Amino acid sequence: MAWRWVLAAILATSSLSLLGSAYDEFTSDTLINNVVQDPITSRLYVGTVNALYQLDQSLHPEAHTRTGPELDNRQCTPPVTSCEEAVETDNHNKLLLIHPSKDTLIVCGSLYRGICSLRNLSNVEQLLYFSDTKGEKSYVASAEESVSVVGVMSYYFKDKGNFTVFLVAKGYGSHDSTKLISTRILQVHSDWVLFESIIEASAVQSNPFTLRYLHDFRHVFKDEGFVYFLFSRTLGAQDSGTKNFTFISRMCENDHNYYSYTELQLNCSAGNKYNKVQAAYVTLPGEALAKNMSSSGWYGPVGAQDKVVFVVFSSDDDSTSSAVCMYPLRAINQRLVEIIGACYSTKGQINNKSAVYSPYSSKSDELCKIEKEKGMVTNQKCGAEFLPSPLASRAEFALATDPVFTKKGLMTAVAVAVETEHAVAFLGTTLGEVLKLHLSTSPEVYGRAPGENTGDKVNKNLLFDTSLTHLYITTEKKITKVPVQACHLKTDCQSCVAQKDPYCGWCVLQGKCTRKGDCPRAEDDNTWLWSPNQQCVQIQAFNPPNLSCRKTEQVEIYIPSLPKIGPSDIIKCRFGSDTSGAVVMDQKVICALPDPVNIPSTPDKQDFVTVQVKILVNDDIEVTSSEYKFYNCAATGRKSRNTPCIACVTSEWQCQWNAQDHTCSDRDVSVDGAHIVKAQQADSCPQFENPDPHLIPVGYLIPISFQGKNLDIYKDHTFKIGTELMKHTEEEFTFNEGLKFNFKGYEFAYDKEQEVNVSFHIKDRDTEKKIDSTLTVVLYNCSLGREDCSLCKNADPKYSCVWCANMRSCVYRELCRSQEPAQCPNPKITEIIPRFGPLNGGIVVTIKGSNLGIKKEDIKKVTVAGVDCVHQGDRYSVSTSVVCEIGPVRSSVDLPGPINQGVVEVEVEGGRRGRSEVLFTYRDPIPEKVSPLKGPVAGGTVITISGKHLDTANKNDVIVTVGGTPCEVLSFGSEITCETGVYKGQKVPLESLRVSVKYGKSTTKDVPVTFNFQYSENPKLTDYSPKTSFVCGGRRIVCVGSGFDLIQRATMKVLPSADDFSQSPPVEFIQYAVHKNDTVLLFDSPVVNRSSETQSFRAFLQLDNVIEELNSFEYHPDPFFNELTKNIITETSIIIVTGRGFSKAMTAEEAQAFVGDASCKVTILQDDKLFLEAPSTQPRARSKRQRRDTSSDPLDLTIKFGNGEWVVGSVNYERKYEVPLAIIIPAVIVPMLLFIAVSVYCYRRKSQQAEREYEKVKHQLDHLEESVRDRCKKEFTDLMIEMEDQTNDLSEARIPFLDYKTYTDRVFFLPSKDGDNDVMITGKLDIPEGRKVIVAQALNQFSNLLNSKTFLINFIKTLEGRPDFNARSRVYFASLLTVALHGKLEYYTDIMRSLLLELMEEYVHSKNPKLMLRRSETVVERMLCNWMSICLYQFLRDSAGEPLYKLFKAIKHQVEKGPVDAKMKKAKYTLNDTGLLGDDVEYCVLTLQVLVHGEGPDVTPVKVLNCDTISQVKEKIIEQVYRNLPYSQRPKVDSVALEWRPGSTGQILSDMDLTSQKEGRWKRLNTLAHYNVRDNATLVLSRVLHTHRQFHQNQDSHEEKNALLEDDKVFHLVRPADELDEVKSKRGSLKAKATTKAIAEIYLTRLLSVKGTLQQFVDDFFRSVLCSGAVVPPAVKYFFDFLDEQALKHDNVEEETVHIWKTNSLPMRFWVNILKNPHFIFDVHVTEVVDASLSVIAQTFMDACTKTEHKLSRESPSNKLLYAKEISTYKKMVDDYYKGIKQMVPVSDQDMNTHLAEVSREHTDTLNTQAALHQLYQYASKYYDGVKTLGLTSLSGGLKALSTWLRTLGLTSLSGGLKALSTWLRTLGLTSLSGGLKALSTWLRTLGLTSLSGGLKALSTWLRTLGLTSLFGGLKALSTWLRTLGLTSLVV
Repeated sequence: MAWRWVLAAILATSSLSLLGSAYDEFTSDTLINNVVQDPITSRLYVGTVNALYQLDQSLHPEAHTRTGPELDNRQCTPPVTSCEEAVETDNHNKLLLIHPSKDTLIVCGSLYRGICSLRNLSNVEQLLYFSDTKGEKSYVASAEESVSVVGVMSYYFKDKGNFTVFLVAKGYGSHDSTKLISTRILQVHSDWVLFESIIEASAVQSNPFTLRYLHDFRHVFKDEGFVYFLFSRTLGAQDSGTKNFTFISRMCENDHNYYSYTELQLNCSAGNKYNKVQAAYVTLPGEALAKNMSSSGWYGPVGAQDKVVFVVFSSDDDSTSSAVCMYPLRAINQRLVEIIGACYSTKGQINNKSAVYSPYSSKSDELCKIEKEKGMVTNQKCGAEFLPSPLASRAEFALATDPVFTKKGLMTAVAVAVETEHAVAFLGTTLGEVLKLHLSTSPEVYGRAPGENTGDKVNKNLLFDTSLTHLYITTEKKITKVPVQACHLKTDCQSCVAQKDPYCGWCVLQGKCTRKGDCPRAEDDNTWLWSPNQQCVQIQAFNPPNLSCRKTEQVEIYIPSLPKIGPSDIIKCRFGSDTSGAVVMDQKVICALPDPVNIPSTPDKQDFVTVQVKILVNDDIEVTSSEYKFYNCAATGRKSRNTPCIACVTSEWQCQWNAQDHTCSDRDVSVDGAHIVKAQQADSCPQFENPDPHLIPVGYLIPISFQGKNLDIYKDHTFKIGTELMKHTEEEFTFNEGLKFNFKGYEFAYDKEQEVNVSFHIKDRDTEKKIDSTLTVVLYNCSLGREDCSLCKNADPKYSCVWCANMRSCVYRELCRSQEPAQCPNPKITEIIPRFGPLNGGIVVTIKGSNLGIKKEDIKKVTVAGVDCVHQGDRYSVSTSVVCEIGPVRSSVDLPGPINQGVVEVEVEGGRRGRSEVLFTYRDPIPEKVSPLKGPVAGGTVITISGKHLDTANKNDVIVTVGGTPCEVLSFGSEITCETGVYKGQKVPLESLRVSVKYGKSTTKDVPVTFNFQYSENPKLTDYSPKTSFVCGGRRIVCVGSGFDLIQRATMKVLPSADDFSQSPPVEFIQYAVHKNDTVLLFDSPVVNRSSETQSFRAFLQLDNVIEELNSFEYHPDPFFNELTKNIITETSIIIVTGRGFSKAMTAEEAQAFVGDASCKVTILQDDKLFLEAPSTQPRARSKRQRRDTSSDPLDLTIKFGNGEWVVGSVNYERKYEVPLAIIIPAVIVPMLLFIAVSVYCYRRKSQQAEREYEKVKHQLDHLEESVRDRCKKEFTDLMIEMEDQTNDLSEARIPFLDYKTYTDRVFFLPSKDGDNDVMITGKLDIPEGRKVIVAQALNQFSNLLNSKTFLINFIKTLEGRPDFNARSRVYFASLLTVALHGKLEYYTDIMRSLLLELMEEYVHSKNPKLMLRRSETVVERMLCNWMSICLYQFLRDSAGEPLYKLFKAIKHQVEKGPVDAKMKKAKYTLNDTGLLGDDVEYCVLTLQVLVHGEGPDVTPVKVLNCDTISQVKEKIIEQVYRNLPYSQRPKVDSVALEWRPGSTGQILSDMDLTSQKEGRWKRLNTLAHYNVRDNATLVLSRVLHTHRQFHQNQDSHEEKNALLEDDKVFHLVRPADELDEVKSKRGSLKAKATTKAIAEIYLTRLLSVKGTLQQFVDDFFRSVLCSGAVVPPAVKYFFDFLDEQALKHDNVEEETVHIWKTNSLPMRFWVNILKNPHFIFDVHVTEVVDASLSVIAQTFMDACTKTEHKLSRESPSNKLLYAKEISTYKKMVDDYYKGIKQMVPVSDQDMNTHLAEVSREHTDTLNTQAALHQLYQYASKYYDGVKTLGLTSLSGGLKALSTWLRTLGLTSLSGGLKALSTWLRTLGLTSLSGGLKALSTWLRTLGLTSLSGGLKALSTWLRTLGLTSLFGGLKALSTWLRTLGLTSLVV
């Protein structure tokens, strides 16, 4: 039992989330070759490698068919049946053409030399014509995938008949026909066969000379009777090379000999740079483009109705760029006429230059020698036999044009649409983008088509849908339907017009960005503003332009581009939040300004407030907006507080100043006076001005005088003057007479700048209000920036600065008490740069200090170490710096003492000298070594030069060269580093080069020769991998090449590809190499920022100066991860993570995953799934704060791809409840010791043997225990891989659904006691031939009786009341009733409802309500089961059937993958522990080659096991050979024989024969291993004439039969454990038994691996059944509502009870039945082993539907433990399913009845209704007495009552008749037929009706008035029956 607990502890689950795309998509498994569209139906037809698809306009597949691979070879001539070289060959689609008038599709592939077929245009699966026996004349396309083929439908007149043909143009393949262009017939005529080439024109066909030309056809189209082909080719001449040229060729459509075939070269760009056509599109240009083309002068006159050929070109010279060129068809035709005319009339010359030649001919020059008449070109426009052909223009007369658009990168597709007379081109690229190009005067790319970019190139088939609103973009394996515009995404006018999309415009009156057609009144001016015009409705002016915030009035708003406002339009103005009505006059909107109280307050430091103005129309739609300013004159002084009056009157608001009130107010003409200063009269303001002096020194008090004006009103006022610099120190002065004023000034202190402006304010002392003051002086400080005497003397004289010796500073003249010295002190030298120089001098020395003169002329002499130094005057700085160039060191002859060192001395004007304290030293630098000694010729190598005294001179004085090539100095010191330049020589120098260091002008030092530098070949990159990365970067990129050791800095750079419409500068993303050797570089891909989904990047390697582009390197969007759905794991779990995009740029080896802080191995990485192995020991949390000593905390599951980390969920380890080791050891060891002691005492002699056996078992158990974990893990991973394969296989298989009759027969009657032999399944009634007619009529009469509801309900109740009417009979009766009433399912439902209501009443009031519907104990419960089966049949077929079938097939596959014991019915792989094969059977997989006798030479490979019995092998062979047939149509195992032919003689294989092995009384069934059948053995399967027991076959001798019939026991793999051989001792047997059982428990872990494998299939089935989000069958909703409704009517019914009712009625009653019995719905065979696993899943389904909690323990069955963790999830699914159904829209009785009537109508005819009625009648006969009493007494009583009523009305005769009828009915027990008829006759006579038919007619009328139609029918049947009996006398 312990193993069962372990089993429950290590369960693993998985789930898969599917994500969709925002656009319609179609994905192909193989490369898409061609796409065409049917213009009538809008369908798309997609030709791919090996498949053909038919899609609707939303790209949903309608049909598809496989076209390959097939046996073929290019060397083989079709048919290939006899060709030995034939191999499986892919079929590339070469051509698709639609033939709409015949509803056919022409399909040509690469198989069989390019033979075509015809398929049904409405269903491509239907092949209309294909023949490979017609020979070479029917070879249409090319067998080579690289050869392009184009075609077009056409016609052909012959013999007064018009034939449909198609023209094909193709390049030449090595095994193709040589026809470049051919006309192919599409009907059989005369001796023509389908697809035959009906024109033989030697010029363009069948000419070996054409093979040199390398044609590549890209497009074909028709126009006005001509067919045009667009292609590129070489010129064909031997010396012309392989350069391509683009041509357009033209010929007449009905040209029977191709006489009119002429080629015209097309050049794109003046030098024909873009020479190779890639794709083309022909359409009208639209008015705007036509006008632009005409005015450009390039194209001639072009009208809007003149077609233009838009062509995308690539360049042979520059593979990185491509271009778009345009060619008007009129210009093409005009040039062609010129070329043809030149040949016909002027010997092929134009302007005396040869203009035309004959292509594909060796006699080109002789072609146009004969002159014809001038009009020949128009008279014979389709050529003639006597005229030259074919023709081609020479290059000089090509039609040339300039590209309208060029692009880096290759364009591969083009499509052009016209919107509002403007042309838009959609351009596909090799990177998978589709660019949108507005073909305006200056064409520009304005956007990209939306949709996910796969990075694959766009196919040339770029198509619009029929409405031109969407574009179909085809890449290598995907087609996406995207809108041509996305106007609606822009929500305001500015963003709408900013996109410059010709499709879009701003619909002003609707406030939307729309297409023009979607905007009402778009034709009105300014109503729809076209996006490329970049114009929105704008307010140009306001009148008044602004207004005081204290006023209100109307404003006129001038809007030149205002749209037309209609009478019904309501227009408003909104100022801020204030809205008012408006009036429109011309282009003006007049509206009221808001009330002043509603105007916002004026902000600080502003004299106005800005308010948002919006013009609104209708439903508050904004037309335009602007800002309106409300000014506040009172706030003008805020800007200039010292001059309030001037600020007021000079403001832009025309304010006026009131000097008395000291206020600024709005302009008011009514106010006047001397105290009022009007606007713009600043001179009239009272003010103070003109301060003197203007310059004020710091620290010295100087009186300041100033003037005033306009101060009359301030007479006798006292003022205060002050400044912000000297706060709280205001001076007073008084105005008396005169306008001049003085004040003593301030002694300022300021040391932040040399100069600063100081403004003075003046206040009225009494009012503290400021009077305007423009008094501003300049305050200056002599000391700042003049630190020595020379600098002080250099100051501007106006400052009066002097050098004060005793203060040792520069001060204002009046502040220095001593006399200024005439000369400054001697110069002072503080620093020398550099301090070392070379012996030869020639370098520059900078001498820094003070008092070094005032001007450069002051420097008289400079010496350095006694050597004259030449002054560099242009680099002199006043007083602080002298620069000079030193000479060579002194000679020792001149002076004694040290000669290489000395002071620096400077002499300035006046003989003053300064000497340095530091010494300058002459020395000789000696470079000794260089490292490294090698580098690439591209340069970029940083070399380091070391030696002695290298830091002599400055960095700027030093120049390093390598063999004359400059080396840029990077650092200078004790060592010199420099970066080598590019070597300029033509080739790499063989010898090493000298490194030289030059110091200044005179000293050059060479490094010793041993350290010469060697330039080497640049490093080369040969390959790199991987070639993709996610944008998060961090993927390890391995670059392989040579010469990497030379490189010092290796970086990987990524740049965004040049964006055609991005204005921002490109950003570099850089990563340095993480490892490097001579041949390998390792990088981590850089992180990049992606501006859009389609943003592409270019990657480079920067290897010093060498740049290598990493071609084809791609960045993909980061992957997307779904949340984990299962988060309970164990140490042996496989964790499955789902999402999308994983494999785009990652592999399993690179990916990392962590649970907590422990790594877990990524075993499998697919695009949407990751499989991880959980850590073998439980880890801790990764973050330190989470690390607590508890095992129950959730652990983050982190996925790491490169730099990207994603936490995809949390997982918990399953808790283990382990017994402590301290208890385990004593508990095990103590009994063991006791056992050993007793054994020694009792069995001393056998102790050694016992010990050996014990050790053996113990070792076996230990070994198994250690290996079980590893094996489980390994098997689980292997099975997961196989699970995916199984899913793929199943998805393509056809599901063998049973028809409706077989389904109902099996569901209703297969469980019956007779099974398959039940009369309802066989349909055979045991009725004598002579009575069949009578019985049929009687059964019809009985059927009519069943249609009486009262009768039927009472009939059922009567039967159920009988004690011998048991449960089996009730079930069978209900099924019979279901078939009998199938024609009236509405009536059947009504009966069922009535009976259910009664059943409900019974359970609710007298029994436990929860038990209702639990079992089929009543007729109505079985009726409900059958009703559900009927109503859910279609749901099974449409939805749930596929996942159920996949689950069944998956179980079967898993079971048969391992050994299955044929006798014990146990398997290695199963879900059921009772069916688990508890032994480790050795086996291996064999692949047999099976030949079916009489069915051709084809061999079918079949996988079997060598331990399979012969019957099991036959089953697997039949399963594989007849896999396309349902089970019922396959041969049975007993009906076939299996023969093995290992040598010259064959051997029949059978389960038992004389060679069978015997073990005691046991015989083992024969297996393949028994016969020693090897892998790849060939076996023959043949039918046998008579089926009998298999081991009787081929056994003729009497002895052999007797030997086989002995009373032996037979086994297969394992003998039953309780029947061990008697040869063993009893003691030994018991021990072996215990060992076997202990070991078998270990194999329970196999259940887990099988469960994990099947988990996805189980989940899919449960989801399909329990998903209310999908289509729920109406019957389920209808019945569940019925239960909810009835529950509400009963107070004592709880919610849990309703849940149980629903569960009992649907999941338990129907789904469990179907799940256990897949053969009820599918034509399959369910073996016992498969059935055992299905039972486990069915039990899980039942557990999920119950409300009770399942408590698990060690004793719980393994089957319950297996799905213990999933049960909670499944229970939630059930609850959600019930809730979802409850929230659905109710299904009315009428809708339900309609649905049921449809089911009745569709299927009733197929059912065996007569047999059902016959069987029902058996019950009526069996319980006859009860039925008779029930039915007819009540009817008789009713008639009697009616008779009484009629008597009261005086209708005595009718009353008497009814009384007689009543008597007759009572006698219908048929004891006396004559009595009954007599009574009837009496009644009829009473009515006075002499004929029986008349009486019956009268009775019928009466019954109709009562509504008793069924009884009426019954009586009518009775009438017929009486006539049948020959009772004519009674009739008379």
